[in-house]
Amino acid sequence: MIGRLNHVAIATRDLRKASAIYRDTLGAEVSEPVQLPEHGVITVFVELPNTKIELLEPLGENSPIAKFLEKNPGGGMHHLCYEVDDIIAARDRLKEKGATVIGSGEPRIGAHGKPVLFLHPKDFGGTLVELEQA
Repeated sequence: MIGRLNHVAIATRDLRKASAIYRDTLGAEVSEPVQLPEHGVITVFVELPNTKIELLEPLGENSPIAKFLEKNPGGGMHHLCYEVDDIIAARDRLKEKGATVIGSGEPRIGAHGKPVLFLHPKDFGGTLVELEQA
């Protein structure tokens, strides 16, 4: 059902500093920051040959990333994103298997302009999982 790993998301308090580490220290290509108010984040993508790293900074006090950083002050891995061919079929199959879809269960448009859903970490070994329609 799941396809390739689309990205690994890392929460940070300072997007500019984190971007500089990937760009200047590691020599990676880093996108410009994009605000996603509907998700409560500012995001950049670090392009790698086989996947991407998404750096996330909170956008506002009610951001899920702000809450994550309260529990993890130094930042860290926030979620893994896997591609799926059909997000609705994947959602329905996962729900049948007992997985918890976070929120309304309806896909929202993510940072790449494609439908996404999040799956509760309690069902996936403590890891927040994002599904993105390929």
